[in-house]
Amino acid sequence: MNRLIDVPADHHTALLTEITPTEGRTRQILDPATGEQVGLAPEHTIEDLEAAVARAQAAQPAWAALGHAERSALLLRAADAIDAKAEALAHILTREQGKPLNGPNARFEVGGASGWLRAAATTPLEPEIVFDDGDTHAEVHYRPIGVVGAIGPWNWPQMITVWQIAPALRMGNTVVVKPSEYTPLSVLALVSVINEVLPEGVLNIVVGGREVGAALSGHPAIGKIMFTGSTSTGKAIIRSSADTVKRLTLELGGNDAGIVLPDVDPAAIAEGLFWGAFINTGQTCAALKRLYVHDDIYDEVVEALEKVASSMPMGVGTDEQNVLGPLQNRAQFDIVDRLVEAAKASGARVVLGGEPDREQPGYFYPTTLVADIDNDNALVAEEQFGPALPIIRYSDIDEAVTMANGLDVGLGASVWSGSRERAREVAARIEAGTVWINSHGGVHPMIPFGGAKQSGYGLEFGVEGLKSLGVPQVING
Repeated sequence: MNRLIDVPADHHTALLTEITPTEGRTRQILDPATGEQVGLAPEHTIEDLEAAVARAQAAQPAWAALGHAERSALLLRAADAIDAKAEALAHILTREQGKPLNGPNARFEVGGASGWLRAAATTPLEPEIVFDDGDTHAEVHYRPIGVVGAIGPWNWPQMITVWQIAPALRMGNTVVVKPSEYTPLSVLALVSVINEVLPEGVLNIVVGGREVGAALSGHPAIGKIMFTGSTSTGKAIIRSSADTVKRLTLELGGNDAGIVLPDVDPAAIAEGLFWGAFINTGQTCAALKRLYVHDDIYDEVVEALEKVASSMPMGVGTDEQNVLGPLQNRAQFDIVDRLVEAAKASGARVVLGGEPDREQPGYFYPTTLVADIDNDNALVAEEQFGPALPIIRYSDIDEAVTMANGLDVGLGASVWSGSRERAREVAARIEAGTVWINSHGGVHPMIPFGGAKQSGYGLEFGVEGLKSLGVPQVING
């Protein structure tokens, strides 16, 4: 296990000092890799939430009145501000969330935050002429909703916060952000940097637990909730939003399947499979979480994947050589540990990993591949959300599709084949919001993204994402 290296203090301590509360209740935030204190986060109350909502309400009319061009210019300046403090933001993220600085991790996430902000600012959204017969001319316009509540997760706290707030702000809404209680410092820092540019009251943040989140999702002044997180919490938000008929975009849990057809070169796809499954140490909603491999090439795929996985260094995120880090919290470590132990007890074959060092500091779970496992095993049927991939044999494509579709979630999926045409045929049969071909989990700011079944509803990104943060108004005449 690679250990901590010295980090220049000015990378992040000044920004941490800026966001450290000077009054009120606070909570200690610990590094999941070392157990050391990262900083202090405020513990906001319902009264603090009410004040944040009131600020957002007061600021919204003037923000909407600026128009798309001026709002976009400010968002582009905010993206520049993120880039100017990218290293500080990345170090706070690494120390609080655990993901390494390098690889598709902390620096990548900060870059994604500024990139998505720019995309939201520059994507055109023109009125749509839906009917014109010479007598009747009908156009669809999108007006601001008002105040949007953004409730984010702990796995990609900065980038997903931007996914929520960037289109909301672009469309003339003001926002109240409620970050995960596990990673508040990363989002407090991000919001602080963005607010160097935005007018007062446009972007607000409250830090708290379930009580604050429930109050936000049920607040009568909130016109829409953007939520990324578990299906169970999403259901609670749906219930609490019902009395005020809020608009919702919900990106909920997934248990993404990948299907490998027998016509591929195992060595050629191994690295793609690895990152599809283990990006952010497996803590990604749309990560590859169960892999179905045809019997003809099963052993070769397992061997090639083991070769790649065993070469990827895991350790403390501030060590520049690491590309995998700890699980973010003890609860998630325990879930992964329980599922792998159950798989081992069932007779499944552990190809790599599966034996965490429970005496070391931090929530490190080794990169784990589990082969020859039944489809109904808990490691397959439950979302592990960590660095443990079950690999299931199949001999018939109909069987593989049935297994892939057998759960009540459908965020993403992938098909791996030497024939794009054949892969597309299989992809069309899979019940998921996105099906990737020969890759898994990649997102793009102009390609809509959303889930099927109990993985949520609503689309993010691109033009569709902007529309989801507006109220459609038809002008007919």
